[in-house]
Amino acid sequence: MILKYKVIDNKYCNIKEVLKSYFSISDRLLTKLKKNNKIYLNNKVTYVNCKIKIEDLISIDLNFNEKSNNIFPTKMNLDILFEDDSFLIINKPFNIPVHPSILHFNNSLSNGVQYYFEENNITTKIRPVNRLDKDTSGIVIFAKNEYIQECLIRQMKNNIFKKEYYAILEGHIQNASQTINAPIARKAGSIIEREVNDNGTISITHINLIKNFKVNFNKFSFVHITLETGRTHQIRVHSKYICHPILGDTLYGNPSNLISRQALHAYKVTFIHPITKKHIIIEACLPNDMKSILDSTI
Repeated sequence: MILKYKVIDNKYCNIKEVLKSYFSISDRLLTKLKKNNKIYLNNKVTYVNCKIKIEDLISIDLNFNEKSNNIFPTKMNLDILFEDDSFLIINKPFNIPVHPSILHFNNSLSNGVQYYFEENNITTKIRPVNRLDKDTSGIVIFAKNEYIQECLIRQMKNNIFKKEYYAILEGHIQNASQTINAPIARKAGSIIEREVNDNGTISITHINLIKNFKVNFNKFSFVHITLETGRTHQIRVHSKYICHPILGDTLYGNPSNLISRQALHAYKVTFIHPITKKHIIIEACLPNDMKSILDSTI
């Protein structure tokens, strides 16, 4: 990927100002670009303090021959929702983690993406932009270079990047909509579990009721959820906090004979494409295990 900027006025004095102000390139990436001679002025390698004038063409080469050598490539049937030169967007099934680990050395989603990249001669590192728990299904975005990853993470911090979820909760929710503003921290004595804690980090979740229903005379709520913050296990912790844990969530709620995992699906993302500046909306259909529960309602 090549970023280009043609000088049309005197807004910027030198190349560094263009890279920092116009493209919002981080100091870390700027150092990497300089070290690898990836910055050009009128198609010639240049330095960042070089003065610029009207009609000059500044180019930034984001193509690096790199690879995540610690991620073993594994062939998988990836459900690809969208792909271009900037990112790969996948509908992740449940029961598969995003990252490899000791227990999932070669069967994480990243292993599958590594194989896909190698098969398609895409020489980049594995860079997931967002993360989902192993048993949460839905949309995961992989950036194809460091710049795109930085842009999307910046959009998340500025609340431009929107993530929306569907969930089935235990019990009937009474309010059509509610906002949970409750700080979350790691639970004492646990490396995994989180809890609402006054000393935690600010965490805000919006829950909108789609419908209350029953299955075998047990009460459930099908809800739409949006996040203002992105804490670990945020939806699961906040659902427990309001006494409506996610169906099947064995960490924060109860096991269920209706589903083998937490009934949580990341179904929609909305953001601005860093290159085209177009409004991007990606959706992933509700998975069959959640759909079958809704189809059996009374």
